[in-house]
Amino acid sequence: MKTKRGACFVVALAVGILLSACSVPDAGDRPVTEGRDWHWDQEAGADEASAFMDVAVPKEAAEVEGAVQVNPQEDVYFLSFVTGEKDAEDIAETLHSEEPLRAHKAEAAPKAELFGHLGLAEPQTLKGTRWAGVCPPCVNDDHRKKVQWIEIHVQTLKSDRARVYLQAF
Repeated sequence: MKTKRGACFVVALAVGILLSACSVPDAGDRPVTEGRDWHWDQEAGADEASAFMDVAVPKEAAEVEGAVQVNPQEDVYFLSFVTGEKDAEDIAETLHSEEPLRAHKAEAAPKAELFGHLGLAEPQTLKGTRWAGVCPPCVNDDHRKKVQWIEIHVQTLKSDRARVYLQAF
């Protein structure tokens, strides 16, 4: 009888060890950190973001910044610059959104640092920012075949200037 119990105990112990060795922690059990699930492409900047979005940065634009966040499924492209208010509105029109730029109520900062990576405030947290977003394939935008979503935030500054924030994936 002792042999049977001993054998059952050894089998149960072995099964327990195997199950615990093969188990994977729940995604909620681990923090998402740069380098493990996503990272900033140190080689990419405004030129790469502009090219992916098919958005021409105006020649007189200042404070041009861009970045690419590399993710397991879709990379996210960020582009920001200061330009004339009219140029900012023209860029928004070229996105072919069904609705024009509209007032956007300031929200709490997102959990992840996005435009903050560029040293900028997150546009959705800024009071008086206007917003538009569009799914290019949904509006048959042949210029942005690789883009699934693009959005623009326009922050009015002084002297007919505006900061443009663009984000796309």
